[in-house]
Amino acid sequence: MLNIILVALIVITFVWYFYFKTKQFRTPLPIRKKWFGAKASVCLGAFLLFFGINFIIIYQSSVTYIVAGLFILLGGYFTYHNVKVAKHYGQFVEEELSINQ
Repeated sequence: MLNIILVALIVITFVWYFYFKTKQFRTPLPIRKKWFGAKASVCLGAFLLFFGINFIIIYQSSVTYIVAGLFILLGGYFTYHNVKVAKHYGQFVEEELSINQ
């Protein structure tokens, strides 16, 4: 049951990553571009985190623990750091939109 939930979360975060990456490439505004890039990186970090957890559940060996541990650490770092970046740029998105209209 937990495996099915993790696979669903992996797929959802992967789809959101491509959604935000596409939005990043399509927008002409620089702050909004950075904001969408940070949101995409949050989704990529969550993808790595969930993938690492799922990897530990499915395969249980010492090599798996090392590789999955790296995925979990990197995913946690990407998610944590880019949530802060997205909050920072999110403050300026409305201001940039009103200036450029």
